Amino acid sequence: MYQSFEELEVWKRAYALAVRIYSELAECRDFGLRDQMQRAAVSVASNIAEGAERGGKDFARFLSIARGSAAELRTQAYIAARIGILKDSAMREIVEETKQLARMLYSLGKSLNTEN
Repeated sequence: MYQSFEELEVWKRAYALAVRIYSELAECRDFGLRDQMQRAAVSVASNIAEGAERGGKDFARFLSIARGSAAELRTQAYIAARIGILKDSAMREIVEETKQLARMLYSLGKSLNTEN
């Protein structure tokens, strides 16, 4: 078990991804897409944290929301690369990380449902 959300590997990775998105888009002049990508990235880590603090069935629900935000960010990364905002290499890394996060979130949510 964990004492706080900061101990969860999935939160650590989501937090690192959010920081990376801010870094990758620091010079981006497409404020709409940049802001939306930043919000989606922050939402993944934030929903993990909020759910962990609430606990119980709320945790599983917030993990599901975090998975949705990861999918949103993945879609935006594809778009950003296609229109030249992200390099293809960065897009591929972001896409892979969002897929891995989604798997981790699903597994954690499933384990919570079997505990109840």
